[in-house]
Amino acid sequence: MKRVFKYIIFALIAVLFVGTFVFLFKNSRPEKTEYQELTASYGDISRTTVITGKITPRNEVNIKPQINGIISELLKEAGQQVKEGEVIAKLRVIPDMNSLSSAQSRVRLAEINLKQAKTNYDREKALFDKNLVSHEEYDQVLQQYEQAKEEQAAAQESLEVIRDGVSKSNATGSSTLVRSTITGLILDIPVKVGNSVIQANTMNDGTTVATVANMADLIFDGNIDETEVGSLVEGMPMQISIGAISDYSTQAALEYISPKAVENNGANQFEIKAAVKADSEKMIRSGYSANAEIVLEHADSVLVIPESALEFDGDDTFVYLKGEDGEYSKTQVTTGLSDGLNIEIRSGLAEGDIVRGAKIIKEKKGAKGGPKA
Repeated sequence: MKRVFKYIIFALIAVLFVGTFVFLFKNSRPEKTEYQELTASYGDISRTTVITGKITPRNEVNIKPQINGIISELLKEAGQQVKEGEVIAKLRVIPDMNSLSSAQSRVRLAEINLKQAKTNYDREKALFDKNLVSHEEYDQVLQQYEQAKEEQAAAQESLEVIRDGVSKSNATGSSTLVRSTITGLILDIPVKVGNSVIQANTMNDGTTVATVANMADLIFDGNIDETEVGSLVEGMPMQISIGAISDYSTQAALEYISPKAVENNGANQFEIKAAVKADSEKMIRSGYSANAEIVLEHADSVLVIPESALEFDGDDTFVYLKGEDGEYSKTQVTTGLSDGLNIEIRSGLAEGDIVRGAKIIKEKKGAKGGPKA
């Protein structure tokens, strides 16, 4: 009985030993490598680029005063529509003391001349009524008197403009009224009531009272890398998307490509501008960040495969083509247009050919998170 029991133990040990050997042998054998199979087929392919930029109005005008003064009243605020010639602000004039003094002196001198001219005219008229002077002499004195009156009126008007910013004879065209020079939307009014403003001259740009723009005429302004600018031509369509407006895009047409590069973060870039088709139902604000997608190249109905199937050997390009026996053979191909995912095959493959893709990585049985035996 003991002998039988001993044989049983030996048999169990032998089975365990053989099983362990078989298990280790199977695990030590290399698994057959499997690859994804990719099929060559006809399709459309495009090479596109995305340009970052911003939306700006084509015409953005800074409205500035015609005289120096202080803002006494603001009639408009940012966000309101304004028509050409409409008053945005009113000024209270601060006259230049030298100019004011000169204007006052001119008025006094004009009044003296007028008084003397009137005296001469009255004397000459009395003589003319008695037929003691000729028509020519009378007409000459009358002309001098009329000129003196005109000079006095001009001097008085000049004084009123310098002192008050407006004359009685030209109240509607007062320089104390800051008017919009275009019809559009007021983007900004950077001044407040009580602020001093100055007119533009050769020494400074003057104070901006308001910024007005036509928001119905917008452009996309961005920069493109020098490696891609050669593919652009004026008139190319663009798809504009605005980050601040979700699920919104609009069309644009390229209308300007800068002839000169600007350096941006060490790269040469060229400014481009495109006319944006404004949507009256969407409130597009000046300065919105936007992306423009441009199709640089396009090919219809060409043979394409995923670009991941390509391998390179020097200047030559290859794929591994699956044969009828299921084995893969290295085959040279000629490539064309690529969109970054798929690539055009111009020669070396036919429709329906299967090429080797990326290696399939299998999870080991019993691994954490994977299938268990």
